[in-house]
Amino acid sequence: MKTLERNHRDTVASADTIDVTNIEEPRAARYVFASKAASWIWLVVRLWLGYEWISAGTSKLWGAESAGFWRTGLGVKGFALNAIAESKGPHAQVSYGWWVAILRHAVLPHYLLVARVDAIAEFVIGIALVLGAFTAIAAFFGLALNFTYVFSGAISTNPVFIILGIGLVLAWRNAGWIGLDRYLLPRVGTPWHRGNHASAVTHPAETTEP
Repeated sequence: MKTLERNHRDTVASADTIDVTNIEEPRAARYVFASKAASWIWLVVRLWLGYEWISAGTSKLWGAESAGFWRTGLGVKGFALNAIAESKGPHAQVSYGWWVAILRHAVLPHYLLVARVDAIAEFVIGIALVLGAFTAIAAFFGLALNFTYVFSGAISTNPVFIILGIGLVLAWRNAGWIGLDRYLLPRVGTPWHRGNHASAVTHPAETTEP
């Protein structure tokens, strides 16, 4: 009887087990997102995108937009009110009711705090991208800001920023190789590998062929 029960448990366990096959990524993807050679491409992307974020943050902290963001927050208040207004009508620029609710109930009551956080975030994201420090994390938070602008009906340069930001997130292994990530990631690690154990996954491959 015990043997039958054990065989039954083994059968059920086998049925519940998924046979995972390791599928190798395409050579072109491995070159773009994991090779040291492609890190020069991401350096150019990082420097340009970082410069744009620094310029935006500097303007809101100390420049022409500082009165509307850092000092009064009226820039964010007007932005939110305009987005809410654009959510009405048959050709609304803001299409998501849940986002309008966030603007109305979370952003407007705290518009000065939101404006200051936005200004600091843009500046810090830019600095991190230029230095190549935790590049993928900086790019991710940049994407979050870009999507808040797009959800609010502001297109501008956001689509370009989003495309480049997604690329930097996918290229987390080599995007910051010519930068501080070359030293930070092997020491700090990743959520799935801590400390020096991450060196095997954070060091880009030597591949130079696409």
